[in-house]
Amino acid sequence: MCINVATYGPGGRFTMTDRGKDALRQDQNTFQVGPSSLRWTGSELVIDINEMGAPPMVAPVRGTIRLTPSAMTKVELPLTSDGAHIWRPFAPVAKISVNLEKSGWTWDGHGYFDANFGTRALEDDFSFWTWGRYPVRDGALCAYDANRLDGSRVACGLSFSENGDAKVVDLPPQTPFRRSLWTVRRETRADPGVAPRQVMNMLDAPFYSRSMVQTTLNGEQTIGVHEALDLKRFRSPFLKPMLAVRVPRRRRWRFDS
Repeated sequence: MCINVATYGPGGRFTMTDRGKDALRQDQNTFQVGPSSLRWTGSELVIDINEMGAPPMVAPVRGTIRLTPSAMTKVELPLTSDGAHIWRPFAPVAKISVNLEKSGWTWDGHGYFDANFGTRALEDDFSFWTWGRYPVRDGALCAYDANRLDGSRVACGLSFSENGDAKVVDLPPQTPFRRSLWTVRRETRADPGVAPRQVMNMLDAPFYSRSMVQTTLNGEQTIGVHEALDLKRFRSPFLKPMLAVRVPRRRRWRFDS
C-alpha cells in the first residue's frame, strides 16, 4: 500500500513507500496508509502527508493539501469491455491549497481529482496510453487515448462544466510532439496545424512521462497536465528491479493504537 507524493521544480521530491496491508486503515471517508492519509469532509478532500523523499532527494515531505471541488461528477469510463479497468474523474474542476513544510511549497490555485481502478495489472491489457486534462473557459476538457493488447483502442473526449455536468465531445486529432527525456513517445489532441509542446517537465521515467503541455483545442489555447505510459517498456524484466529504488518497502509499520 502506498500514497505517492510528487513535487516539481527546484528541490522537487518523489515519495512512494510500500508499507503493506498492516499499515492500511480505511472507512467510508478516510484512506490512511501509515503516517499519511486522505480524508473527505463532505466538501473538501484533506490530504495529510508525512513521508520521506526517495533517492537522491532523501528528505521529509510533510504538510497538508486541501482540494475543494467546484462540483462532483458521477462519471465512470470503462477502459475495457469487461469493466476490469475504470477511469473515475471525481472532480475535474477544483481549487487546491498546498501547505507543505518547505519554503516555496505553499500555494493556492486550480486543481482536479481523478483516479483509476482495476482488477488486473495494467500491462495485462494495455500496451500504451496517453491522457490529458486541459482547463478551458467553461470548465475542463479531458482526452483519454489507449491502445489495448488485443488491438482495439480507447479514444474518448469528455467536457466538464464548473457545475459538474459532463458530456462526450469530439476532440481534434491526436498529434505527436517531442518525446520525453527517456524517449517515451507522446501525443495529445490538437487543432489541425497546431504543434503541442511541453512547457514543464514534471516526472520522467523509462516508461512514463508527466508534463505540462500547451495545445489548442477547438480554437482555445490551453496548458494542462499530460501523461504518457508505455506498458511494453514497463513489462521489461530489466526495468522492474529499478522500481525498488524509487518504491522502497517498509513492512513493519505499526499504528500506535
